[in-house]
Amino acid sequence: MHEDLIIRNAAVWGQPGPTDLAISGGVYVDIADVDPGDATTLDAGGRLCVPGFIEPHIHLDKVLLADSIPVNVSGSLDEAIEILGARKESYSTQDISARAGQIIRSAIANGVTRMRTHIDIDTGCGLTAFDALLDVRAQFEDLLELQIVAFPQKGIVGDPGCEALLREAMDRGADQIGGMPFNEPGPKESREHIEIAFAIAHDHDCDVDMHIDETDDPDARTLEMLCEATIAHGWQGRVVAGHTCALAAYPDDYADRVMDRVAEAGIHMITNPATNLMLQGRGDSHPKRRGITRVKELLERGVNVAFGQDNLRDMFYPFGHDDPLELGFLLAHAAHMSQPDEIEAVFDMTTNGAAKVLGLTDYGTAPGCAGDLVVLDARSPLEAIVNKPDRRHVIRRGRVVAETETRRMIVDE
Repeated sequence: MHEDLIIRNAAVWGQPGPTDLAISGGVYVDIADVDPGDATTLDAGGRLCVPGFIEPHIHLDKVLLADSIPVNVSGSLDEAIEILGARKESYSTQDISARAGQIIRSAIANGVTRMRTHIDIDTGCGLTAFDALLDVRAQFEDLLELQIVAFPQKGIVGDPGCEALLREAMDRGADQIGGMPFNEPGPKESREHIEIAFAIAHDHDCDVDMHIDETDDPDARTLEMLCEATIAHGWQGRVVAGHTCALAAYPDDYADRVMDRVAEAGIHMITNPATNLMLQGRGDSHPKRRGITRVKELLERGVNVAFGQDNLRDMFYPFGHDDPLELGFLLAHAAHMSQPDEIEAVFDMTTNGAAKVLGLTDYGTAPGCAGDLVVLDARSPLEAIVNKPDRRHVIRRGRVVAETETRRMIVDE
């Protein structure tokens, strides 16, 4: 049962001046519709408030494996996938659930109220990880909204039997169909991979969220293939391309052509600055490629861009604790986003931009929107990204689900 909640003096990002907000029945309502005498009141104290951070791209089945696996000596994506393949042999739903739950709790404390996770499905691990995340989604449903992508990291064409597993996962409750077409043997198989994913999307009326061209190879072409398929299937606005690292390696003329096509197809783009800064450019001498897609150029074309954690303390990336402000700080550096409007754009990526990726229609603080809010111990997006301050209150559906208040002082000798 949802109790009424009034938030006083909330400096809602993008709105002029502090305001009062009201949540009733788990959704925002007009302040006049709530009786202060029957409601809990929380004073935001003029602090910066956002309607919940969103994590649009993470792999919860892989988190926290760094201490139990061989070291990724090369630091490469290929070696990480090889190590993961061996680790999957000992997968258990209990282990995956425990690790995923630990990171979800950390993300909630960091202000994340909605999340999308990609879960490996292949003939090696079957649906073990997927089963674990179904349990995790149910366990945390009152604290965080979790979407699950059925993700064939090993490929579909190159992993006979995977398509049937993907279809079973969709039948059993996966939200989106994923893909990794560049991981197929060649361009013909990559196109077939994409077509299989769209066939599943048609059958389940779901969005498509793929890992695309996560490589330094300037000859990678699966982003262009995805654009063509999106338009051909009439799936504009319902497709997400994650990583697209090769876009940064393309010659400018080809990159311009593909980005125009991305805009035409209405594809949402996700960059994962932490993991890709670590994995990409490993084989380069100097100058080294940065591994981050062309964020500014995409934004200039009106393309929706968001960012995610991707991997976290595993064989792909040994750091992180799923803090959107930490990731925004990294992205601002990697993508040269330093001007005031660019800093605002970074903040928009983990809020409104990510909400579009997840297909949310109830994001915001207007009446009827989901009653989520994060009260930051900051006064502006710049201050939030610089300081990565306490999330003083995290509210999910009108209920405070996390609180943080840190005391720092200099002791006079």
